[in-house]
Amino acid sequence: MSAAQSQSTLEDKLKALQCHFTWDIDPGTTKLLLFRDKLEDIGNDDGNSWMGHNYNLQGYIQYQLGFTEDAQRFFSKATEAFRRARKVSDEGPWLVVNYGNLAWLHHHLGEEAERQTYLSKVETLLKEYPSPSQGELHPEIYAEKAWTLMKFGKDQKLLAADYFRRAIRMQPDMVEWHTSYMIASVKAYKYSDKPQEEDIMEKMRMAKDQDPENLYLAVLDLEQRAQEGERIEDEARELARKVLENPVSSYSGMKKLLWLYKNYLSVDEAIDLAEEALAKHPDQRYLKWCAALCYKWKIVSYNESRIKQSMIDRAISLHKEVISVYHHPSSLLKKIALANICAKSNHGQVEAEQIYQELLEMDLEPEEKQMVFHFYANYLNIKSHRSTEYHMKAAEIQHKSYFRENSVKVLKRIKDRNRNQMCREIEELLANLEVERS
Repeated sequence: MSAAQSQSTLEDKLKALQCHFTWDIDPGTTKLLLFRDKLEDIGNDDGNSWMGHNYNLQGYIQYQLGFTEDAQRFFSKATEAFRRARKVSDEGPWLVVNYGNLAWLHHHLGEEAERQTYLSKVETLLKEYPSPSQGELHPEIYAEKAWTLMKFGKDQKLLAADYFRRAIRMQPDMVEWHTSYMIASVKAYKYSDKPQEEDIMEKMRMAKDQDPENLYLAVLDLEQRAQEGERIEDEARELARKVLENPVSSYSGMKKLLWLYKNYLSVDEAIDLAEEALAKHPDQRYLKWCAALCYKWKIVSYNESRIKQSMIDRAISLHKEVISVYHHPSSLLKKIALANICAKSNHGQVEAEQIYQELLEMDLEPEEKQMVFHFYANYLNIKSHRSTEYHMKAAEIQHKSYFRENSVKVLKRIKDRNRNQMCREIEELLANLEVERS
């Protein structure tokens, strides 16, 4: 075989692997950095059956960000996590994705012997553990692919729910797959135009019965029932006691529970719960962010008058702590929240403007710029020309995002009222956007 043929065969083998390097995951640097923080906040509790998947995704993200040593470290941690979680054997189909990732990593590093070792390991596993359903992936592969994709956009969440469904059909005894299928389904339909399944509540009840210890699922169930008009206050308070006793993790359901408190109990109770959790674990950055978020809801989102200065000071202090321990761009939204809270302070208006000016001068990705422009426009007096100018700046950046769409909606309302001196410029911009979309 010629060198060219050999190289082509090798590339075909690598491309045929089922792993993060072949799943077309390329959301851009900004989202990769955000996902890195989110995965870190899941924690490293050995009781979490998804730790191997978590480490695999962290390894891929580290590679995409250019940190190959960290990538190798996380892929190795994934191997060990899978072996601890699947106590029946050291080797099994749950390692196919992990070994595929390692084959790709060694390929990119030019380490031929190691690459071939992992390619051979994958081939052996696929022969020893064929899929129960001909023409489909092994359920372990579907499950990991589903868990990974549910972290991304709304289309991927729908696909994730479908992959979980396929995995469960072939291997129905995996409780955590049923749970994650429900979570993926609820999230998918929340961000989709498709109507939610009619039997969603019945499926939720069955999943809860199968996995009664999963508190995130319990919170999700409460939310669904609250949306149906059921009174859930007492159950929410009871559930909070259980969440407080669990290890700190974004999988514990704490943030979701606080959101539930805000919407169906009170934002003050949400603050009290967050502070209680933080008192138990004062060094946990995730809980600091949960508490900071509750104060932001109270001070900025609710726009209440007569907020005590002591509460604003506590909110500012928490946000500054949180900003210092999160990476960019996770810290970007937190800096915007800090600016908006400072603006409510008796003596913070200068600091608020200063924070925004620093953000406006930063070298940011297109979506990050849109976000800063959009929030700064909202921060400014809505009737001012400067507010309109910054909504236009957000809309002018040719990148599809929530922030651009929201600024466009604001500009359309301004144009329809026809009371703004910049109506002609707005009309021209909106016309250009229609041409761009067509």
